[in-house]
Amino acid sequence: DRNTGGCNSQTGRVASADPRNNITPRPLSVFFYFVCASDVCMTFLPCYCIFVCTDLLPASGGEKVTKEFLHELLNILLGYICKSSRRSGKVLDFHHPHQLKEGLEGFSLQLTDKPETLEQILVDCRDTLKYGVNTGHPRFFNQLSSGLDLIGLAGEWLTSTANSNMFTYEVSPVFILMEEVLLKKMQGIVGWSDDEGDGIFCPGGTISNLYSILVARYYFYPEVKTRGMRALPQLAIFTSEHSHYSVKKSAAVLGMGSENVLMVKCDESGKMIPVELESSIVAAEERGLVPFYVNATAGTTVYGAFDPFNDIADICHGHNLWMHVDAAWGGGLLMSDRHRMKLQGIERAWSVTWNPHKMMGVPLQCSVILIKKRGLLQDCNELGAEYLFQRDKPYDVSYDTGDKSIQCGRHVDVFKFWLMWKAKGSEGFGSQVNKCLENAEYLYDQLQRRTGFELVFKNKPEHSNVCFWYIPPTMRGLPPGPDRDTRLHQVAPRIKHRMMEQGSVLIGYQPLGDKVNFFRCVFSNPATQQEDVDFLLDEITRLGNDL
Repeated sequence: DRNTGGCNSQTGRVASADPRNNITPRPLSVFFYFVCASDVCMTFLPCYCIFVCTDLLPASGGEKVTKEFLHELLNILLGYICKSSRRSGKVLDFHHPHQLKEGLEGFSLQLTDKPETLEQILVDCRDTLKYGVNTGHPRFFNQLSSGLDLIGLAGEWLTSTANSNMFTYEVSPVFILMEEVLLKKMQGIVGWSDDEGDGIFCPGGTISNLYSILVARYYFYPEVKTRGMRALPQLAIFTSEHSHYSVKKSAAVLGMGSENVLMVKCDESGKMIPVELESSIVAAEERGLVPFYVNATAGTTVYGAFDPFNDIADICHGHNLWMHVDAAWGGGLLMSDRHRMKLQGIERAWSVTWNPHKMMGVPLQCSVILIKKRGLLQDCNELGAEYLFQRDKPYDVSYDTGDKSIQCGRHVDVFKFWLMWKAKGSEGFGSQVNKCLENAEYLYDQLQRRTGFELVFKNKPEHSNVCFWYIPPTMRGLPPGPDRDTRLHQVAPRIKHRMMEQGSVLIGYQPLGDKVNFFRCVFSNPATQQEDVDFLLDEITRLGNDL
């Protein structure tokens, strides 16, 4: 109602009070409806038309406005959380970039000079969730991280409320100790003894992998820290052709060059072939390169393959090379008594990347780099800034862990993980992992039973990755060859396009090597059931049947 400073029901944006009518906008106690187009129910929001952010705490007398604002924000979040697991709801309400940039139903990305009202801020919060992707939906199969863990969410809320920084004990005492406890727990699960191991929480697996190369280079050539690249020979890194792109990116960032990352051949299931690693090392030495680091993968991004760690460790030992295991995706299997044997030999690695925000379902971000040689991480990175890391503090300054990091400010990623471990226990994480892999086995079995689906490789999946093609009826009689491949390459993108527009389910696709575009389904959401797997296959068939 324009005359009362209310909301425009068509746009969802606030209208100002009309000064000509000399009418004061209604106070907080007056409520009105906002219709949420993506849901059958309505969201009840208070009228905040006369309040802006400066009316919130720490403003004098701002307690009442703050409480009511946060209560309404919580209602929006709770409504979204409750809807997130409803199978009748959409995974996404897709709009093209230009549509969102132009504004939709009162949702505008543009920034203003004058402050918006608190009521408008709440509307923007609601719409941001509405037009985003619901990664907690049981039918979101698009990325390795999915699901919505409520204990982890509570931990994230508390972390943001505390707004602490993870560089010194004096400003983050409880979180620093939690990090120590969790790192020791994870090191023990990897298989390292109590008197070895170090680590730090990082902003994602790419940064964790970068740390492993940084520390490995320092271990062999400590003078690089002060003298730079001129202190180094031309170093060579080895990784499988199915490994994560972050290995090459890290080499580029660290000044060693992506061309000096040598890709080792894999077998048909995506595992590094040890004899190929051995021959690659010898060939690199003959070319004048100096091998120093091998990256093995526990759970490759596309196939979910596990490299043969013991064989790789033997080769690294024979050539005195640093062995790293990128277990960003596969590390969660260490929590499962049923599946941890797939990582046999990981304890022989000198460093390990492990992302709890993937298979373990911790809210993004939560990644760890574990270093077997204690003290090396500190030696590699410390610079001893005197305004942070004074040596004469009134406590044990070894708990000022910030100098182990290449960052200064560091987000608290540990608390949500610690809280989830408290709530689930190691057994709970193990059961969660088992459930995800059971879903993968179910999909694998269904693909072999249903007409029109073809597995990318015949082996039973080691992880929760399942890769397959959908073959439309018009292509089922075509013989293998370039013509069939050309047509099949277009099928997955066209189905994905239709899938995004309808928003009913989401799954990724990609080519790999000589294999044309295929679907990759990954399971990391404990809310996903077998009925969701059936729905996925039914939906792919429905959307692709006429191609």
